[in-house]
Amino acid sequence: MTSKYVLAMAMIWMVSCNPSTKETKDNNGMVQLITLDPGHFHAALVQKSMYAGVDSVVHVYAPADAQGSDLQLHLGRINAYNARAESPTHWKEEVYTGNDYFDKMLADKKGNTVVLAGNNRKKTEYILKSLEAGLNVLADKPMVINSESFDMLKTAFETAKQKDLLLYDIMTERFEITTILQRELAMIPEIFGTLEQGSTNDPAVVMESGHCFYKYISDNVVVRPGWFMDASQQGQEIVDVTTHLVDLVQWECFPEQTLDYTKDIHVLASKRWPTNMGINQFRTITKLDSFPSYLAKNIVNDTMLQVYSNGEINYEIRGVHAKVSVRWDY
Repeated sequence: MTSKYVLAMAMIWMVSCNPSTKETKDNNGMVQLITLDPGHFHAALVQKSMYAGVDSVVHVYAPADAQGSDLQLHLGRINAYNARAESPTHWKEEVYTGNDYFDKMLADKKGNTVVLAGNNRKKTEYILKSLEAGLNVLADKPMVINSESFDMLKTAFETAKQKDLLLYDIMTERFEITTILQRELAMIPEIFGTLEQGSTNDPAVVMESGHCFYKYISDNVVVRPGWFMDASQQGQEIVDVTTHLVDLVQWECFPEQTLDYTKDIHVLASKRWPTNMGINQFRTITKLDSFPSYLAKNIVNDTMLQVYSNGEINYEIRGVHAKVSVRWDY
């Protein structure tokens, strides 16, 4: 996974390049993690290894019900890292659960860096209020899943700038070696040539990504929460994994350039389509006996769930035609 390298770089940035952050200085330069409402395995992957300069005590805040088993799944992954035979970690999780978990976290301020990877419905609010409280934020994608929260995210980035805090994406494909090599080769005219403009029917840049709901990570089948299959909580795929692809188009084709999305990007077409998932498949990856009520709107013939996990965008970026698409199979 890329999380190890991305997190290490982010930590170095906070400790070395951002010394004016008060919370970091007050803890003798140590990064102190706070895990907020964990629900995605990315939250645990942040702690897959130990890091110099990162406190081994991690404070976890979660709802009283924690969406059923989200919290326990997270803690189980951390315990597995601590108990593994090769290079075991030694994290100590200090857990608080309650209906006031978010307000409690902001009031306690027992760390200086909030880790966000879980249900995306409240993520943008979590980001903004954490920054307003003076906390750095490491969040996985997507940081926002609907247009209503987009202005809130813009405010969050302005807040981070004003307070000299870090708001960083912890799971970016920019640190994948194959992506790095592709970018380097594209910047050598003798090898790559020059970038064409392309057309809607024949884009100059095509990015595609394939995924599976059934996934094997850290020696175990990944247990996904039921809400992961609900677009109103997880976000449709057009704003989830597609985030990586859009970012890579910009990073590889327009290196070291600042883009203005209001002027440089023109969306031409987009579409979505579902992945069909049977009840037995759903049980296998969620450990739930039945479909939760919030998925009723997407159930066909009582036994087939339509997960809107596939998406495609065709757009222009500074006159260059690009297409990004994401497909999920079971």
